[in-house]
Amino acid sequence: MLAGIAYQVNDWRMLMIAVSAPLSLAIIFWWWIPESARWLIANGKVKRAHLYLKKCARFNNKKEFPSKIKPEHLSDVVVVDKHKKTYSYLDLVRTPKMRRLALLTGILWYGVASTYYGISLNITGFGLNVYLTHFIYSAIEIPAKIMVYFCINYIGRKHCQAGTLLLTGTCIAINIFVPKGQWHFRTVVAVIGKGLSEASFTTVILYTTELYPTVVRQNGFGFTNFMARLGVSIAPLIILLEDVWMPLPEVIICCVSIFSGLVALLLPETHNVRLPETIEDIEKPRKNPIFLSHLEKTDVPLK
Repeated sequence: MLAGIAYQVNDWRMLMIAVSAPLSLAIIFWWWIPESARWLIANGKVKRAHLYLKKCARFNNKKEFPSKIKPEHLSDVVVVDKHKKTYSYLDLVRTPKMRRLALLTGILWYGVASTYYGISLNITGFGLNVYLTHFIYSAIEIPAKIMVYFCINYIGRKHCQAGTLLLTGTCIAINIFVPKGQWHFRTVVAVIGKGLSEASFTTVILYTTELYPTVVRQNGFGFTNFMARLGVSIAPLIILLEDVWMPLPEVIICCVSIFSGLVALLLPETHNVRLPETIEDIEKPRKNPIFLSHLEKTDVPLK
């Protein structure tokens, strides 16, 4: 849609207004977004949380949920801090494993954003109209998101994250050595790389929310977004390095993508693992899956 709007609206000021105006609908629709069940439980609104969880269970065909989990049992699931401690960004670096998590996720987000926008900004030089190139670059994101939807559950978050970044770097590396004259092949490889970089961006958002404990999740997400915006800010400067040596921007983006993919392999897998609620869960992970301790106490049969 952006490619079509930009083709019709050439003034950048009017273009910004045109693409931003639909966001006003968010002011209306956010009223219908359900509150976090974990937050509701922590604040004593157990019945409302159970209602939302039943809707989620119905959507995911988990018909056994209402019979296994009662509203009065949900308060045992979420660990509530009775002292009402206020957490800050400093809590991301106070303890050893939290420092390691913040460092690795910061590098990961910087690499994901720098790679994604480095590819997005380099939309010239393939022999196509800039609007058509942008449209193709954008259209590939649809199958990329669909691919992520299935891959994160089949191969896990960590391997999906690392795989998409390593494959993105591979696509960029291929284009470094392919002659400029073969622009058809270069365009196909670049489009695949763009789709993979979008897949890595989609994965990292979910993956990060599952890595950080509940008490500092917003702080962690804010920090990683800051690192991403840093990568976005530097990406245009990397593109300008083609004046020094034509392939240099691609070499840098390729190295950043591959390095970020290797960093992702150092992070833990979060698929089918109990999510951390406190910093102590990061420093000393609990091995029991979610609901397990409660189900054992209530003699609910486990499959």
